[in-house]
Amino acid sequence: MLKLDFAAAVDLIVEKDSRFDKDAYFFLKDVLEYTAGEGKKQRETRSRHVTGQQLLEGVRKVALAQFGPMVLTVFDAWGIKRGEDFGEMVYSLIGAGFFRKSPQDSPEDFSGGYSFHEAFVVPFQPSSLPAQKAPRPRRRETKVI
Repeated sequence: MLKLDFAAAVDLIVEKDSRFDKDAYFFLKDVLEYTAGEGKKQRETRSRHVTGQQLLEGVRKVALAQFGPMVLTVFDAWGIKRGEDFGEMVYSLIGAGFFRKSPQDSPEDFSGGYSFHEAFVVPFQPSSLPAQKAPRPRRRETKVI
């Protein structure tokens, strides 16, 4: 069987299921490479397996670094509304032969990670500082003549 390159595989996936933009798949591939590299640095092992929750944490870090406060706008343009969407994309790529899974992996691994609001909106909101009292206007003394 002829193995497709990543771009061709993504084209086929999107042709069958157009919920997610092609760019989202390329972003996900970059995140997987980043996350696998981070794990390798920390554990100094050859295993490059990444769990669903680890991948979601990688998504959070990379998305914040790349898109800043525009993350949700980008994700919305790509059709991504929740962490489980990344799981669906991962399993499409597994089906195309580009990602592998262990017997313990399942699509449910992408459930319950974090809320997009907490992960991508809250970091850009102003911190709540204690309210400071406004200075009182100085009173001018008036002389009565």
